[in-house]
Amino acid sequence: MRILAIDTALGACSACVLEAGTPEPLAIEQIAMDRGHAEALMPLIERVMNAVEGGFSSLDRVAVTVGPGSYTGLRVGVSAARAIALAANIPAVGVTTLAACAAPLVGREPGRVIAAALDARHGQVWFQALSSEGRQIVALRQVSYRDAARAIGAGPVSLVGSASLAVANEAWAIGLDALVLDDARAPDVTWVARLGMIADPETAPPRPLYLKAPETTPQDRARLPRR
Repeated sequence: MRILAIDTALGACSACVLEAGTPEPLAIEQIAMDRGHAEALMPLIERVMNAVEGGFSSLDRVAVTVGPGSYTGLRVGVSAARAIALAANIPAVGVTTLAACAAPLVGREPGRVIAAALDARHGQVWFQALSSEGRQIVALRQVSYRDAARAIGAGPVSLVGSASLAVANEAWAIGLDALVLDDARAPDVTWVARLGMIADPETAPPRPLYLKAPETTPQDRARLPRR
């Protein structure tokens, strides 16, 4: 299987092409950015695909991060993934940002809880916790830093994600053994590809996952009446 993975959910615009059974992507590009995903994504994907023999016609699947994350960023990535999948007549699947952040630690932190914590702003965090083998302990949710730390249980815990230090501070305050292993603001798109390969298109649709209402609202005033 050959998969194109796309991530525009958080602080990066990224894409890669991964072949099943190979440890490294055939092509990859990741650019750190908070805004401008809509303008950057399609040229970036074109550069990545131009570096792959066979181009778009060689793809078997598309994977995209579906959230939680930026309202605009999610829509940009999901729209691109759907369009490419439709044009190439291949499946598209969604991968959560928290799963992609936590995945590199599964099987590598024996005896420790693996927790992904991403900054949701205003003292809130997008949070999920897994066992060292990948079994879900705390379902994906939006909570305060303190509530995230208390949801971990007795620990010990290894944390990843942009809000990992904030959650670790709360964990230390209640006596938990907590380690911050990675405070990246976006997942590694290679792991989006790896999770996308094993995702079931029937249960992992490329649909934005929002844990809070969007921070933008449609214009209501001065609206022209419909006829």
